[in-house]
Amino acid sequence: MAAVIARLERLERAVAARRQAAERSKAFPSDPVALARLAGLKPDPWQIQALTSRAQTLLLCCSRQVGKSSMVAVLIVTTLLQGERTVVIVSPSERQSKELLRKVLTVWRKIGRPVPYESVTRTSLELANHSRLEAFPANEDTIRGVSSVDLLIAEEAAMVDDALFNSVSPMLAVSGGRLLAPSTPKGQRGWWYGLWSTPEAEDPDIERVEVTADQCPRISPLFLARERRRIGERWYRQEYMCGFEDAEGAVFRGEDFAAAYTDSVNELDLEVFKQWAS
Repeated sequence: MAAVIARLERLERAVAARRQAAERSKAFPSDPVALARLAGLKPDPWQIQALTSRAQTLLLCCSRQVGKSSMVAVLIVTTLLQGERTVVIVSPSERQSKELLRKVLTVWRKIGRPVPYESVTRTSLELANHSRLEAFPANEDTIRGVSSVDLLIAEEAAMVDDALFNSVSPMLAVSGGRLLAPSTPKGQRGWWYGLWSTPEAEDPDIERVEVTADQCPRISPLFLARERRRIGERWYRQEYMCGFEDAEGAVFRGEDFAAAYTDSVNELDLEVFKQWAS
């Protein structure tokens, strides 16, 4: 009998803790910009645009070191505070997934750990308000089976290969969750480049935010000039100016291939084709 009573008391304490966690979540700002400032961050204009976006798919084409991961961490924390939310991070490597999770925990600590942890590991976080965060490396076999995702993060999206993205994108099919895909360009290839270059009229649910290094007040013009001399124009455009560069050593440029195609066929071309085909 004593064991039963002790167990009931533990359950009551657990229920009370969860209720308290839910109340503490409500006390924090649901506005991610306010939460970022609470964490001691000073969002740049482009970060404010991204933080306040309501687009179903948000693509961030960013220079290196402009603060995209910090902004993504704030969005993750804002989502987790809502309670009963599932956030998934996929990235090209386990190290990158862990690094983003570490930034999430840093933001969480700076705002005072508003909700207790149920458990925390190097690749996952579960909170007392029933929210959870899972960080996966580039292995599609370990990702399948996760469902009802509210926020899917494709970290360094240009380097997440098509097979991996094809494995995770169905996570949003039923939940109606959001896709957030931040990246520095990596050539004119892959699913991320395909989404970025899709005409707005064909997919109005996509919002695209571009930020080059010269738009970041924390990166000095002197540093950029030095990098431009050191790495050359092609790499400078890709790493710092959001340029979708052709593969190094390519014989033909991407625009050359694009110029070779047309959507219109006149009658003369059609007759020539028929004669050739016969």
